[in-house]
Amino acid sequence: MSNQIDQLLKLKTWAIVGLSNNKERAAFGVAKLLIEKGHTVIPVHPKAETVHGQTGYAKLSDIPIPIDVVDIFLNSDLAGDIVNEAIAIGAKGVWLQLDVIDAAAIEHAQEAGLLAVMNHCPAIEYKKRN
Repeated sequence: MSNQIDQLLKLKTWAIVGLSNNKERAAFGVAKLLIEKGHTVIPVHPKAETVHGQTGYAKLSDIPIPIDVVDIFLNSDLAGDIVNEAIAIGAKGVWLQLDVIDAAAIEHAQEAGLLAVMNHCPAIEYKKRN
């Protein structure tokens, strides 16, 4: 797992599904840290809000640039559909956040050739590496 985490953290363009301007949500802080670490962050949320100065989109397929990592901040029961969308747009990896658990979705992502991490947080992983 550590190897996949390291590989994902090296990728630069992250779509964060569930990211909005709600400062109380973990996605808001994680997005800020990823930007500070040099990543491009694309918010994906039904409201398509601009977050941290980054233009938001309602769904992954609306994003006009290639996405490296799809970071999922949603309920576990929604993760499988987002993983399918990540595969469809040609993402290189998927990251299911802490408490986002869907082993079948991870297996499907890996079968499709994507890097896949579940039940981890990139902010925590960065802190472990500093």
